[in-house]
Formats: sequence, C-alpha cells, structure tokens
Amino acid sequence: MRLRVVQSQTLALLALLAFGSEAAAQCDENLPRRLPGRALDCEPALAPTPEPLPEIVFPSRSSDSSAVVEELSSEVGEVDPATTQVEPAPDAPAENEVEIAPEPPVEQVQPEPATPRPRLGRIIRERTQAVPERAPNPVSPIPRPGLDDYRDAVAMPDRWRIVDTLGYESSFFDPYNANPLKADKPFSGEWFFNLGVISDTIFEAREGVTPVGSSSTRRPGSIDVIGDNDQSAVNENLLVEMVLYKGDTVFRPPDYEFRLTTAFNYNYLGLDEVLGVNVDPADGQTRHDRHVGVQAAFVDKHLRNVSDRYDFDSIRVGIQPFNSDFRGFLFQDNQLGVRLFGTRDNNIFQYNLALFQRLEKDTNSGLNDLAKSPREDYVFAANLYWQDLLVKGFISQFSFVHNSNQEEGETYFDNNGFIARPASIGTEVSRGYDVSYLGYSGDGHLGRFNLSTSAYYAFGEEKPGVFVRESTDISATFFAAELSMDFDWIRPRASLLYASGDDDPFDNDAKGFDAIFENPQFAGSDASYWIRQSVPLVGGGRVGLSSRNGVLNSLRSSKELGQSNFTNPGMVLAGLGVDMDILPELRISANWNSLHFADTAVLEVARNQAGIRDDIGDDLSVSAIYRPLNSQNIVLRASYSQLLPGAGFKDLFQEDRAEYFFLNLLFAY
Repeated sequence: MRLRVVQSQTLALLALLAFGSEAAAQCDENLPRRLPGRALDCEPALAPTPEPLPEIVFPSRSSDSSAVVEELSSEVGEVDPATTQVEPAPDAPAENEVEIAPEPPVEQVQPEPATPRPRLGRIIRERTQAVPERAPNPVSPIPRPGLDDYRDAVAMPDRWRIVDTLGYESSFFDPYNANPLKADKPFSGEWFFNLGVISDTIFEAREGVTPVGSSSTRRPGSIDVIGDNDQSAVNENLLVEMVLYKGDTVFRPPDYEFRLTTAFNYNYLGLDEVLGVNVDPADGQTRHDRHVGVQAAFVDKHLRNVSDRYDFDSIRVGIQPFNSDFRGFLFQDNQLGVRLFGTRDNNIFQYNLALFQRLEKDTNSGLNDLAKSPREDYVFAANLYWQDLLVKGFISQFSFVHNSNQEEGETYFDNNGFIARPASIGTEVSRGYDVSYLGYSGDGHLGRFNLSTSAYYAFGEEKPGVFVRESTDISATFFAAELSMDFDWIRPRASLLYASGDDDPFDNDAKGFDAIFENPQFAGSDASYWIRQSVPLVGGGRVGLSSRNGVLNSLRSSKELGQSNFTNPGMVLAGLGVDMDILPELRISANWNSLHFADTAVLEVARNQAGIRDDIGDDLSVSAIYRPLNSQNIVLRASYSQLLPGAGFKDLFQEDRAEYFFLNLLFAY
C-alpha cells in the first residue's frame, strides 16, 4: 500500500482550519460587544488560554522518508507505522522494498518566515506604514557636568523678584496686588515704604444727662439742675500713616523702622442747652472744632537675634501705642516713651519693658496735643506673655505697672474753659500719687470654651486725699472675665466685672479701683450706653460718674485730662451677649448688662444725699458690623442701645430712660 507524504500534509492543514474556524465562531458571538475602532475583546470558551499552535514548516522532498515521517509525527501527532509506509531512499537498503512510481518534479517553494501566533480571539492589524528611523541626537555644545559642578540649593533672595518674573502689573490704587506704596517691593536696596490712609466717620444721636443752672438755661420755668437731654455729635478722623523700614520682615522684625501717624480731626456737638459746649453761655448750643494730632512718631531698632528661630531684642523710641493687657482695662494709649521688647524660646515668651511720659490731650477730639508741654505723669510697665502655660491654646500674661503722678500744686483748664486738674470734687485741691498695679491676664481657649480674663491689685499712696487733707493709702482690686463658646455661627457670651469701691471717703484708705487710661473691649464695648457715654455727676461736682469709652465709675473730670481717683463708688457688671455671623460679611451682636455700684458711700457724701441705692440699671444694646468686601477696607457699623434706669440711677437723676444711636463708617487704604 502506498501513502503519499502529501496526503499527510493535507490532513494536518484540514485539522488546523477546523480548529481555527471554531475559535473564530466563538469570537463572532461577542461581536456586538466590540468597541468601535478596536480589535475583538472576546475571550476563548475555555477558561485557560490555549497554548499557541505549533509552527508547521513544509519540507522539501527528502530522500529519507523515515525522517519526514518523524518530522510530521512530531508536528501533527503519532503516526501508526503499521498502516503507514514510506518510500525508502534509493541508495539505502530496506526490508520489504516497495516500488514507488516516480513523481513529476515539484517546484521548491521557500517557506515564509514564521510569525508568532496571536493569542486566540485577538486580531492583529497589519501595519500600513513603515516606522521611520530615528535620527541621532545632535551633540550638545554644553559639556557634561562633573561632580564639582553640583551645589546646594540656594533660596530665592527676595519675594518681589518672583512677582516681577511672573509679569504682575503694579498699581498705586490696589492695596492687594503689587503696589509700591504698600511695601510690596523695595524702592532702594532693602528699604520699603508703606502708606496707610483711614477715614473714620462717627455720627451719634443720644439722650444724655445735661446739667444746667438758673442763669444758663434757655428754657424758663424748667428745673435748674438737669436740662433737656437731646444731644448729637459728629466726629471725623482722617489718619495718614507713613512707614519706612529696612529689612525683609517675612520671618523676622525689620532692622530699622520709622513710623509717623497723623490724625486730622473735625468734630461737632449740638445740645439743647447752653453752658454745655463751653463755660461761656454766649457760645450757644453748638460747637465746631478742628485739631491735628500726632498719634505715632517713633524709631524702631532691631538690636539682635538671639536664636536661629529669630527670637530677638528691639528698642522703640517715640510716640507709640501700648496696651497693658488683652482687653484694655488698665492702660491703652499712644504716648511718648521708650520700650524694650522681644521674644524668647521660639516665641513662647514675649516681654515688654517700657517707660512713658503722658502727653496732653486735645479736649474735644481726644488726640495728642503736641502744642502743649507733656504732663508730669509717668508710667512704667513690665510684662511677660507666656504661651501655653496652663493648657495649650491659652496665653498667660504677668504684669507690673507703676504710675507716678507729680502734678500736685498744678491747675489746668481745658480748651472749653472748664477745670480739669484738680477735679472739682471734695476738697478740690491739687494732688499727686504713686500707685502700682500687679496683674494677671489670660486669653485663649480651654477645650471648647473661650476665656479672656484680667485681675489687678492696686496699692500705693496719694497726697492728699480727695475728701481729706492727709495722705491716703491706696488698696483696690479689679477682676473681669468673659466666657464664651462657639456653636457653628453663634457665639454666646457671659461677662462679669468687679471694681472695688471706697466705703468711707473720710478715712485714710482709698479702696476704689481706677485705671490709668482705660479703653475696654468688653461686654459690648462702645455699643453699650454706659461704656460709650460719659454720665456727669450733677450736683456733686463737675466730674463724670463714668468716662467716655470707659466702664469704671471713677469720678474724674475726664479720662483724657484728669487724674486717677481712688475714692469712688466702684462698679459691678454682669452681662450676657451673643455674636451671630449671619453672613461672611455681616455680624450682629446683642448684649444685656446689669450695672451696680459696689458702694454708694462716696456718692452720698458728694451729693449730700443719703439712701442712694446701688442699682444703676440694665444696659441693652444691639449692633451690626457689615464688611461688603469681607475685609477691613470698608466697614459699616451701626448700634442702638438703651439704658433702663434702676433705683440708684433714679435717685441721682430722676430719668426714666436714656437712648443712644451710633453709626460708624470706615474706609481704609
């Protein structure tokens, strides 16, 4: 039996075609799921990927039939030698020789190069374009760097060159972008200039106690002690601040700083009575006044850095602002002095050592008056701020302040012709005093609670006393605290303040607490009627029961021009309040304060009136702060407050109520 090699090859090809068609049919079932523009994404029916089919090479006619059979067997499978006979080579002896008819010569075909079989179910598209050969890179003229050419990273020498490189345009009118007038870039070397302009306009309409006399009232038949209480006032301050400093102040204080702040003031007062705007009744019921004051003029010198974290020592000489505590209870003013200050231990500690000589104030504007000689009134202050002393997030401050007033034997009248020193109360003789204050203040948070507190003990001596000719010993106490908690956009507050009062004006002990120059940011601040307005003590001397922008009942001629008085009735305040951030630009606050005298003995002596009760009344206020740009450049403030008199207030003034409306518009550049 004869079997041709060609038949075996045909069988192998048929097997390959049958297996490939089955795989293609399986793939065709998934054709609807194929994504456009992609090859088939179907998987084979069997879980494992089948092995690639073996490569079949069609051999040329060989003289060795057994070699062909072995080759086909290895490619296609086992061949049964019993049923398959091959033609032996002509020159080789073989058993059972079989004659094979000669075949016509077959043209030898060179097989194509074998290509890898693609994975089952994948179609590989032939490339239609040849890949272009990559041109060699040109040789760089820059030599290859060596190890010696590498250096450590160098920080940018300044910040303004980055802005210039990015192409930001500068404008003199835009305070938020690159502006040469806002110290965004130096004008020479490391010297910077900063210009600040603030317009602060205030309008007030109020009902206040207005004292009159029988010879000064313009309303015949009225009581000759208290007149009509309607008052109005306008106050405009234009502040121009120029700052020249040297040094980059990103992480450290400037090397040198020169600051000049000038205030241009216009004020107006309108009353329904005479003798209120001036000691001369002929001046009528209104007053227009102007003043130019210097609120800051100092030189600041950076002495040294004491650590790698820029802890430093600096000294400042000239008219400068100073605040003895967080809320302005004792001494907050712009006065002439010298101050040494700095930080330690990565800013955990801050210290101040300062000595001031107080300047005279303008009567109607309250600004510094450099046209007059400084007062013989000196203030020495030393304090230390300690961050995270008790708990993290709470700052403690320890302070010692000494006030030496040497104005005994001096008499001073204000610009309106009224006596300011000595105060027109008691013996009305000039006096001096030396008083020291030991204090502790804290500000921060304890868990979710926010706490701000101050406590002072005042001790010293005044010569003579207010109601006695002998020297008196000063011993007075003060405490204030405000506790609050934040609930999303609402912050409720609770306030408590106590200032001791004098229980006997004729002994040698002065127990009423008084500050040096207070400006309290507390319990509603200037939205409160009692804090904002000055209430005169009518019939007991030309002094104020309370001072303007002050919470203490100190019985001074004025906070700006008068002397501290430690023979006073004291003050007790308990209040509740809430701050509500209605919008990012709008905050509304409401306050209720209950006011009481600590002791009324001094009032009874001054008024020669027994049985004055201690209830001053309830101070109710509501205020709104609107920042249309969500910044301090434009701020609109409005408040309304009303004092509901208590028994003690009615004993003094017989008033049923007192109202106050406040409007403030601020523009800042």
